[in-house]
Amino acid sequence: MRPVILLTGGSGQVGGELLPLLSQLGEVVAPDHSQLDLSKPAGVRQTIREVRPQLIINAAAYTAVDRAETDEATAQMVNAEAPEVMAVEAKKIGAVLLHFSTDYIFDGTKRTPYDETDSANPINVYGKTKFAGEQAIRASGVSHLIFRTAWVYATRGKNFLLTILRLATDRDELRVVSDQVGSPTCASELAAATCEILTRMNDRNRGPFAFSEVSGTYHVSAAGQTTWYDFAKAIREEALSTPHPRKWLADATKGRQWIADRVTPISTEEFHSPTPRPAYSVLSNSLLMQKFGVSLPDWRLQLKRCFFSDSSAANLAVKAGAG
Repeated sequence: MRPVILLTGGSGQVGGELLPLLSQLGEVVAPDHSQLDLSKPAGVRQTIREVRPQLIINAAAYTAVDRAETDEATAQMVNAEAPEVMAVEAKKIGAVLLHFSTDYIFDGTKRTPYDETDSANPINVYGKTKFAGEQAIRASGVSHLIFRTAWVYATRGKNFLLTILRLATDRDELRVVSDQVGSPTCASELAAATCEILTRMNDRNRGPFAFSEVSGTYHVSAAGQTTWYDFAKAIREEALSTPHPRKWLADATKGRQWIADRVTPISTEEFHSPTPRPAYSVLSNSLLMQKFGVSLPDWRLQLKRCFFSDSSAANLAVKAGAG
């Protein structure tokens, strides 16, 4: 009998890429927002008790960083309280939990990649609520994998890639922050790596999703690092050099031509963001490779593959070592 997988956020960036892959691992139940609202913990509890999954994958989150500053209650419900309910209910029925977290749990004062043992010190509401979710999962005692990732983008939803593509058809200059450093991670690559890890665990343990030996927190992000400014320049390069634009690209630009002829670096201060963000949030992925034999490609390669793909994680290869 195939295990049951409950996926939240199936219409989002990461969840949307996970959905077609997870069917290879089990029977997937992926309620949409109208069926499962993470801001209502009682509904989360009821869904888990009705579905009784062997694996819960929480790919949903309140990710509107600026809006979270004035809507802390909702961010707390979705990013902290809902994962706590998932963890508690999973433990009761003997299920395991895979939860996605963020580089924004760090304050950005470090200048070398953060590893899993570095102390969290979030500087905005989004980061604080995501870290609270992590803490609740760990405190529950459930077998779990917490995957911290960074600067996620996709060919769907709201993200930096699609924002740059839209703005580039409206104005001749793009002014982009150049003093924040991170690792842009394509959702399809993240989904492929996640499913590769789950597959390897099942093969190794000869059973569905036995997390006990590897339960813990791992960094899962693109290799390498860049700034938002250099990321925007790379997006421009790919957009202008792609010979046969995919449908998602035409949709992002509404079929209009790229008119921005320059990308100008600006400081965080000049950007006038209402929300503080870490100046440096690069994650070290060495523990992921050590434990699972899996790593994600460099951010630049990920971006190139994104432009040449049809947004199908199933077509992506994950660089793997000995598992």
